[in-house]
Amino acid sequence: MTDARDAAGAHLPDDQRQSAMTRLIRRLRIDELPQLWHVLRGDMALVGPRPLLQSTVAGFGRLGEIRNSVPPGLTGWAQVSGNTRLSNAEKLAFDLWYVAHRRAGLDLRILAETLLVPLRGEVRHDARLARASRWARERFGRAVEEAA
Repeated sequence: MTDARDAAGAHLPDDQRQSAMTRLIRRLRIDELPQLWHVLRGDMALVGPRPLLQSTVAGFGRLGEIRNSVPPGLTGWAQVSGNTRLSNAEKLAFDLWYVAHRRAGLDLRILAETLLVPLRGEVRHDARLARASRWARERFGRAVEEAA
């Protein structure tokens, strides 16, 4: 990443400061590989909600505790369902849905879809989002939107 700035001296957005090599590394998710060490050590799982700062999780209140009741993962339901194209509230709804529906078959599906993300790019799955959001509203009311 470069230190490029606009006329006022503010950093340009990340996508305008990345070299072609950096964009390729991020698109192929090669920058995530060092986290495999955490999986091997047992600090992370392959699949689960992505780790967040403790201050962010604390801001979620009770929902943050539920979200963190499973080990963090290298990839998760939110990551294969839109990732950067999702709001924090949408990611939280996906994470809560995953915690409640966590099964080996779902983990295998998430791993398979994770392998496709570098090939097809990030795709926002609105039907999945509608299902996860509806599920979260039924269980937690508007708390998901308010927490994120």
